[in-house]
Formats: sequence, structure tokens, C-alpha cells
Amino acid sequence: MIKIQIRKKLHGTQKDMLLDVNLEIQDGDFLALSGKSGSGKTTLLRILAGLEDCSGNISVDGETWLDAKNSLSPQKRGIGFVFQDYALFENMSVLENLLYVSKDNDLAHHLLQITELTELKDRLPKTLSGGQKQRVSLCRAMMKRPKILLLDEPLSALDSTMRTKLQNEILALHKEFKTTTIMVSHDPSEIYRLASHMIVLEHGKVINEGSPKKVLLKTNGSQKFSFSGELLDVKKVDVIFIAVISIGQQLVEIVVNEDEVKNIKIGDTLSVSTKAFSPIIKSQ
Repeated sequence: MIKIQIRKKLHGTQKDMLLDVNLEIQDGDFLALSGKSGSGKTTLLRILAGLEDCSGNISVDGETWLDAKNSLSPQKRGIGFVFQDYALFENMSVLENLLYVSKDNDLAHHLLQITELTELKDRLPKTLSGGQKQRVSLCRAMMKRPKILLLDEPLSALDSTMRTKLQNEILALHKEFKTTTIMVSHDPSEIYRLASHMIVLEHGKVINEGSPKKVLLKTNGSQKFSFSGELLDVKKVDVIFIAVISIGQQLVEIVVNEDEVKNIKIGDTLSVSTKAFSPIIKSQ
């Protein structure tokens, strides 16, 4: 059981805010942290890792990591941290990067096998693709056999195919090593696929939590589909108005009436839902 009760004043680009979080995380959980940029997600990870100070208490399986008198050093916390920028040693091979953390040769080769890196074990990081570097970074974090694995948007810079592949490998490692995993992500599909629980932060506070399905599935009553997107344009075509909305990686056009047009403006985030809907589904 991980118990987190922390407070820290953060200086944002627009105004200061208070990161005020009270959480209990079960051993072996896969927790996703979501929320807008600047809501405190990465700071929470860094506090848990001991890389930033704060007031409050953190305990892991009954061991105190933080209280009013003491703060356990990062080296003693049993944390594995996977950053967005890989943070690999460029003068060391893939295998050497892993063995630098721990001399457990068997574990290193096992991790390389799981992530399909065995054939690249003697290569230097500069010769690897972004996806390969991220797999090495993940393996290196697991070399500590960490109590807690922290993932700070580790797949955000990768294409969709590589993201899916690494999601499978992250989930395989999580299940095999039974490591409590906490991941920052903005990708609903990634959260739904990987996480058993999620929380949403806004201005340093938890505003929603629960299973990914409960938090992410935004339908009410008889609604069949519901999406949120940014309003890019409204144009009049004959006697009707067409709203152009950005949803995910696509632009969609929605017919809106004159009264609705009066209450929306370019840049607004709109919710688009429908009750009567017969989707046509085919693979691309």
C-alpha cells in the first residue's frame, strides 16, 4: 500500500497553485495520472521519487519515505523512473546501460528478450531509433526490480504503431514483475488499455478518479457516442451552419442551429454526442 498525502506550492506560467493530493494506491496497481499540462502530474511523480521536496507524508508498505522530520533519499526508495528523453549513457552499449544499474546479467538478458532488444545489445544509443531507445530506458528502470515504476509520458514522441508495441511490453513487464506502476498520459486509449485505476488532476487537485472506463466513457442516459473537441470554424452554407471541430487527430463537420451558434466561439471545447447512431466499422 502506498499512502501519499502531500502539499506543495507550484509557480505556474499564469498563476501560482497548490498541489494538494491525498491518495492510497494498492500494491500491484497500474495507476494513470491525467489532466491538463501544468496540473501537477510530473511534479507528483518527482516528489514520489524524492527528486523534489514538499510537506506531508509518504509511506510505502509501512516504510516512511517522507514525514515532517525526514525524507528518504531517491537512491533508497526503490523507484524506477522512465523519462521522456530516455536519459541513456551515449558512450555505453545497450547491455552496458542496463548493467550499470545492476550487475545482474541474467535479468539484463531476460529484459532484453522480453522487449526484443537482444540483437541490439552491443549497439550504442545513437544508432537506435526512438522506440528502441525507449525500450532500453524501460529495461534499465526495471533492472532495479523497483517497488514502484514511474512513467512520465514515455511514449508521447512515438508513432501509433510503436506506441502500441511498447504498450504491450510495458503491460507484460508490469504483470511479470508485479510492480506498482504510475504513468502520466494524455492518451485515453493508452490509459484504457494499460491502467487499472486513474486519477485526473486539475490545478493541483484530484477532480476525478476511478476505473478508466468510469472516468473516460463520457455518455449519459441514452447517449451512444460522446466526443470532446476544439471548435475551429463556423461557416454558413445556404440556410444551415456548419461547425468544424478538431477531435483527436481528425476534423469533423457538425450541423448546428442558429441558437447554438450564438453560444459558441472559435477555440471553445465542445462536447458532441448522439443518441441515434449506426456506425459503419471497417479496418484501415
